Amino acid sequence: MIGLWDTTGNEVVKALAAERRSAGGVASGLALTLIAVVEEKKVREAEAAATIAAAAHPCRLLIVVRSDLDGRSRLDAEIVVGGRLGPAEAVVMRMYGRLALHAESVVIPLLAPDVPVVTWWHQEPPDMIANDFLGVVAERRITDSAQAPDPVAALRQRAVDYAPGDTDLTWTRITLWRTLVAGAFDTTDAQVTGARIVAPERDPTAWLMLGWLKSRLGIEPVLEHTDKAPRMHSVELQCANGECVRVTREEGTALFSRTGQEDRYMPLPRRPVGDELAEELRRLDADQIYAEALAAMAGTTGLEHRPAARVHVWKDPALAARAASTSDALAG
Repeated sequence: MIGLWDTTGNEVVKALAAERRSAGGVASGLALTLIAVVEEKKVREAEAAATIAAAAHPCRLLIVVRSDLDGRSRLDAEIVVGGRLGPAEAVVMRMYGRLALHAESVVIPLLAPDVPVVTWWHQEPPDMIANDFLGVVAERRITDSAQAPDPVAALRQRAVDYAPGDTDLTWTRITLWRTLVAGAFDTTDAQVTGARIVAPERDPTAWLMLGWLKSRLGIEPVLEHTDKAPRMHSVELQCANGECVRVTREEGTALFSRTGQEDRYMPLPRRPVGDELAEELRRLDADQIYAEALAAMAGTTGLEHRPAARVHVWKDPALAARAASTSDALAG
């Protein structure tokens, strides 16, 4: 690892090039550039997740940590090629002061040439991705509504701000649920007439599951709240022929129940963030099914028809704070 303190973007570029030459084949064959916007306390979590994802998608990982926007502009960087990160190379950049508002000036020269760019927020997701140039420059943008103070409201905001190429790890977390539910109808043509989801009130995965069932089946699922389970507990489908299909979470497994058949246990593990991230990195085109589920959940339409290209909308938090204080002074 190389550490550069109070440095410049040019010095980081030179140091990364030198490390890549030293690493040789370890640093070759990159599939993409992954930009991770991370809080300081989650840097090691982001590195661990990227290491898992890099096993399937060798990448250049650019971790951006923004701190102390009112302080002196400074850039500290750590560079790791191979080693503990496996087939990946990483630059952890801690940006202070006004530099943090212009992170792209340091990040863009570090993008791996001729490969896609994915931006991942491993922190509370932004209200408007267009306010962050690191999101605008990416073909795919990965948020995590579960990290917001109000996860369901954050998921609804993803629909307001949606552009093709966006996704959320809330969607990834119901992949296994969707597989189990869809698999129940491989051997029957029974029409689904109703659905019931049991989950905590603030569980965004349950709301997105509701949107998926609504968009796929044209029904109005019922969401039943419970405080007896930390995450989505069960999904039940009622069929026109009187059958009932139910999937219930039980300690890393799913109890699959169907009218007239023996109960079965199937795997339903809680996956690490790295596995979830690796799943999202498998595709770099827009996820139309996610867009339809998100739209149904939020009560809107046409998300998949929005323009894919984003235009950067500059927002200066210092000006916003100044305007707020002026408004308060006038009101007083």
